Amino acid sequence: MSEHVSSPDPAARVKASFDQQSVMRLLGAGLEVVERGRVDIVLPYRADLCQQNGFLHAGISTTIADSAGGYAAFTLFNAGEDVLTSEFKMNFLAPAKGDRFVASGRVVKPGKRLSICQVEVHAYEGEQATLCVIGLLTAVRVTPR
Repeated sequence: MSEHVSSPDPAARVKASFDQQSVMRLLGAGLEVVERGRVDIVLPYRADLCQQNGFLHAGISTTIADSAGGYAAFTLFNAGEDVLTSEFKMNFLAPAKGDRFVASGRVVKPGKRLSICQVEVHAYEGEQATLCVIGLLTAVRVTPR
């Protein structure tokens, strides 16, 4: 998928980085799938993360989508590199109502500096999934100073 060689265990690097994100701990989100070019993050329903109508707040949906997309790109990076988001565009298709939410990030176009990722958030009620958010995210490969 990429002309870049990632470290031997990108899943371990993603998990280590994810575990440092205090916002993911605050939300109660966790990694569900980590593969080359793809990451899914699951968030169980919590009433305190919802807006006034009882739907998952748009800011929370975009937060988990952002991390899923960024980490999808990160799976293709070399050891010692990190990821930042430079831009995203989200379209909200349906209210996010369910007992859990899954944000999926998938690399569409990897690059030397910028990677384009598609992100989605599905709301699940039992096994019934509703696509709530779809978007594009630009992830930037960075080397920490």
